[in-house]
Amino acid sequence: MQDRNTPDSQAANRQTIARVADLNVGFKTEDGLVQALKGVSYNIKAGEMVALVGESGSGKSVSARSLMGLLPKHAQVGEESKVTYRDVDITAANERQLLKLRGNKISMIFQEPMTSLNPLYTLGEQVSEAILVHQKVSKAEAKKRTIELFEAVQLPHPEERFDQYPHQLSGGQRQRVMIAMALTNNPDLLIADEPTTALDVTVQANILRLIKNLQEKTGMSVLLITHDLTIVRQFADYIYVMKRGEVVEHGLTENIFTKAEHPYTKMLIDSEPKGVASPVPQASPVILHADKMRVEFKLGKKGWFSREPEKKLVAVDDISVSLKRGETLGIVGESGSGKTTLAMAMFQLLNTGDINGKVTYDGQCLNSITTEQLRVLRKELQVVFQDPFSSLNPRLSVKQILEEGLIVNGLYPDPSERLLKLEKALLDAGLSANILNRYPHEFSGGQRQRIAIARALVLDPKVILLDEPTSALDLTIQNQIVQLLKQLQEKRGISYLFISHDLRVVKSLCHRVLVMRHGEVVEEGLTIDVLENSKMEYTQKLIKAAFEIAA
Repeated sequence: MQDRNTPDSQAANRQTIARVADLNVGFKTEDGLVQALKGVSYNIKAGEMVALVGESGSGKSVSARSLMGLLPKHAQVGEESKVTYRDVDITAANERQLLKLRGNKISMIFQEPMTSLNPLYTLGEQVSEAILVHQKVSKAEAKKRTIELFEAVQLPHPEERFDQYPHQLSGGQRQRVMIAMALTNNPDLLIADEPTTALDVTVQANILRLIKNLQEKTGMSVLLITHDLTIVRQFADYIYVMKRGEVVEHGLTENIFTKAEHPYTKMLIDSEPKGVASPVPQASPVILHADKMRVEFKLGKKGWFSREPEKKLVAVDDISVSLKRGETLGIVGESGSGKTTLAMAMFQLLNTGDINGKVTYDGQCLNSITTEQLRVLRKELQVVFQDPFSSLNPRLSVKQILEEGLIVNGLYPDPSERLLKLEKALLDAGLSANILNRYPHEFSGGQRQRIAIARALVLDPKVILLDEPTSALDLTIQNQIVQLLKQLQEKRGISYLFISHDLRVVKSLCHRVLVMRHGEVVEEGLTIDVLENSKMEYTQKLIKAAFEIAA
């Protein structure tokens, strides 16, 4: 392990509040013991933001969860390993001691907001509960504090959100609720596990500045887990670089970026999606077309006896979209702009809302065909969702998840041929073929996203809707996935409808781009034209946030 640490006097005088020493963690699997952490050690000082960086599966989240005593029961912790918070030995603490710390002294923002929020309770109830459990305040005071937190994390219409449920918010908005919940009790140590993964570029920097300002104001320490080095350089004080369960280099942030010595650290710093999309032949036919799409959602009345008229939200307002064979169309915009709603309406996947407009796929009008005819077409129209954990059945193995579509559609009935098809899909998605007997919970967020991509690829689709497919992936894997998608497109002529807030990925992958705001199209055109010669102020703001976040 290489140490790039030359601390200044102020940093050296800070008190160490959390210490991980020689942490070894293994997990029992059907294939034997998998060693997740190998002798990991790091310290967190008062008022300091420490970043754990590394590729998916490097052990970042496992080591952070050990600070809260949240390792699963089947985890095997080494006898010599020790994790302490101030005067509490976490490795030896009982459940009662840990409950006093969790959500109060130590708080955590989890990576997957949809699976972390209870779908049966309103957002206000869930955040207020965290306040009421640890503070002696009334329900009215807890509600006031909750709304203030919603405002602080820039959640639109904070008072209305109090009575809404998780499914009524976009992925980025749900992540902001999770951040608000983590900040309810002004924690001493905040563990932020990919806190900006699902957020659009304009909000990423704002959320991190909010955390940084709270840190400076309250003296709170922050453990930031991320794969995005562009935000680390601006906000972190100290960096630990992890690879395959080990810390390979650590030091002050600027030293790591300017004087990195380990080859792996240098690779991480230099990694980002490169190149541009190959031109689409002019004669390429339109495979998917949506004409004058409009989607409205009823928000309901404030109460049963309210005389106020029922409110409506226009999520998509009169948008027409065309996608050619072998083309990638990027749909970008801030969280809640209607990107996913538009795409889901085009794919006939919305079960709620008033939907108007005509959708044509490969010469067939999807609005007028039967349910059975649409079901037959599903294998040609595949989706990779934003949150891989909620879209992968936790009770099924990777093999069962991948082969389900083949079995339902009667493809590859011979088990040996089917197995070869599954293994090829995994390899195409950058995964090893020996993971077929493992389950979703055994993988990192980035690995689960690659499993979701493999599930879509296994059916040889003609069009794939990619909803933030690289949001949970580190930069090195992002680049691999982008290159993979390009190769598949050139080889098979697949078309992609690509939803993203990461304009660096959009620039590398997409032929054309559609910029959305409040359900309307603000700007559209060739990707290079829009990103380099944008005429609209809103688009320019997105571009600046994406490419100058570390400036």
